[in-house]
Amino acid sequence: MRRGILPAALALGLGLTGCGATNEADAGTGPTSQSAGAALTGTISGAGASSQAAAMEAWIAGFTAQHPDVTVNYDPVGSGGGREQFVAGGTHFAGSDAYLDEELEAAKERCGGEVVEVPLYVSPIAVAYNLDGVDELQLRPETIAGIFAQKITKWNDPAIAQDNPDVDLPDTAITPVNRSDESGTTENFAEYLAAAAPDVWTYEVSGDWPVEGGEAAQGTSGVVGAIEGGNGTIGYADASQVGDLGVAKVGVGDEFVEFSPEAASAVVEASQRVEGRGETDFAYDLARDTTESGTYPIVLVSYSIACATYESQQEADLVKAFFTYLASEEGQQAAADAAGSAPISSSLREQVQPAIDSISAG
Repeated sequence: MRRGILPAALALGLGLTGCGATNEADAGTGPTSQSAGAALTGTISGAGASSQAAAMEAWIAGFTAQHPDVTVNYDPVGSGGGREQFVAGGTHFAGSDAYLDEELEAAKERCGGEVVEVPLYVSPIAVAYNLDGVDELQLRPETIAGIFAQKITKWNDPAIAQDNPDVDLPDTAITPVNRSDESGTTENFAEYLAAAAPDVWTYEVSGDWPVEGGEAAQGTSGVVGAIEGGNGTIGYADASQVGDLGVAKVGVGDEFVEFSPEAASAVVEASQRVEGRGETDFAYDLARDTTESGTYPIVLVSYSIACATYESQQEADLVKAFFTYLASEEGQQAAADAAGSAPISSSLREQVQPAIDSISAG
């Protein structure tokens, strides 16, 4: 059976809020909106990936400007927390830097049917560092894997020197920084390491960091703060949030590629959709080990997750309208302007829009 949204106490902790001008009622408690020809009204709540935080602020602002009687809440607790709350029925939607895997069947049970899972936030993951005197850095996949596996422990290690023949590297200890919480960013980064440097990175891929030691921090902002707070630090974070930190170019084939929205988008276009999932589920197996020129392989694809069927028409109308805005050219550009993300292609938009349109009440 579909579960109702948990009590409002959960929503009080949500971190990003877009307030409507006059209506603060929960979805399902006010009058039916779009389906009856009236303006959208009500509240929907989501939780999940902190990587989406800047984009979500822009999305909420743009959407509620068009629909002033709607409130959208979003709590950037991390991908794992977002999926957990969604599966438990605590939110109307979720954001996740990894597609539903072990939770998929539980999510279907919560929804009473199919899940809508669409990739609406695409962004490179930066390998960010803070090292006095080093403004440019190039790292091949094996070198990155060796650093984060803590097998390369000094900045003047021969492997790093080989990647950077013209850089004066100091004899400084490397402090790798990783996420302390379960994270889709971690899972995406680990997937890259496992695919591009399998001989060095031999750990099981998951949203939990597998290597003990180093320094751990909560959320994207925590990782960035930890890198900023030390000399010799290096970590991984959504590229939109690394600020003035140094960022490594990544080895792809015979070249080193700097992250950019265009290079990140190119990897997604080269990837394949996961087989054996529903028509409304657009999970992708990303081409992490690509050698194609101009592609940046350390990329996260953050999914917007919803039910295909909601208990009330108002819930369905609000989620459908919000997801439609997220997928639109306007919504994608708003995210790009606010977060440096890569707008999805028109061909991908045409593929996912029918899945969004299928959201209904039942």
